[in-house]
Amino acid sequence: MARYVRFSEFGGPEVLRVITGDPPAPGRGQVRVRVHAAGLNPVDWKILRGGPAAGAHGVELPSGNGNDFSGVIDELGVGVTSWAVGDAVLGGRRMFAQADRLVVDASAIIRKPDALGFLAAGALDIGGRAAAASVRSLGLTREDTVLVSAAAGGVGVLAVQLALRTGATVVGTASPANHDFLRSLGVIPVAYGAGLAERVRALVPRVTAVLDYNGPATIDAALELGVPGARINTIAARGHRADAGITGVGGQAARPGDLAALANRVASGDVVLPIDRVFPLEEVAEAYRYLMRGHVRGKVVLGLV
Repeated sequence: MARYVRFSEFGGPEVLRVITGDPPAPGRGQVRVRVHAAGLNPVDWKILRGGPAAGAHGVELPSGNGNDFSGVIDELGVGVTSWAVGDAVLGGRRMFAQADRLVVDASAIIRKPDALGFLAAGALDIGGRAAAASVRSLGLTREDTVLVSAAAGGVGVLAVQLALRTGATVVGTASPANHDFLRSLGVIPVAYGAGLAERVRALVPRVTAVLDYNGPATIDAALELGVPGARINTIAARGHRADAGITGVGGQAARPGDLAALANRVASGDVVLPIDRVFPLEEVAEAYRYLMRGHVRGKVVLGLV
């Protein structure tokens, strides 16, 4: 028997249940993965609430939950020759990841680098793709100073490090408890909240680009700082101040090699992905409550083995 996270109605974390059932069998061109870790993302609880987010992802009830995962292949479907039982992999499968076992197309996973732990590997798919694509969208150079909101969060912590590697100066918003951590990465930390533009002006002479992973307040501050709309990219408040020409490039624009490249960077230590807290599968509801309270450093992960 295998465990699965399920919900049969929309709502908050309280609607999540852990049930048991027979393990799925891989179909043609698929593999079955014994899941070791499953990362949580803010989009998960937005889908869980129902409404536009659930509709955009075609969610029908009852449903599984989550997207990001890492694990080990334990069964091959017909026609699969590119993988072997025992291979360690990572990837994403929307609404299926939070389970002991899942089936996924063999072409939709990548090999986990040996030096990359299962916890970090299981938290990379959504955040990694979003960070890579959004940073690339601004064409940053060493001439840029970029403001990144939610800089210690699951996407932001990866984005600030990718932005730094373009040569840009990076200013990151975060709660004071995460300021020393951001400094250790080479980021100039700044507190979020009212008066953000003034605090940024006191730190750097000019901001030329903005990556928003928090919401409308960052966009408003960016415009107050004189950043052109075309150099403000948001994945947290698409549609806010659309009249300013703000872009909304996220993980959908990731390139095929982005996730593997980032996995290798994390494995080598060139990029850091902190795991804030690990919860057992049975505590999935509490894991989401913890994530939703905010101030998370890096990722929250379900550990299944």
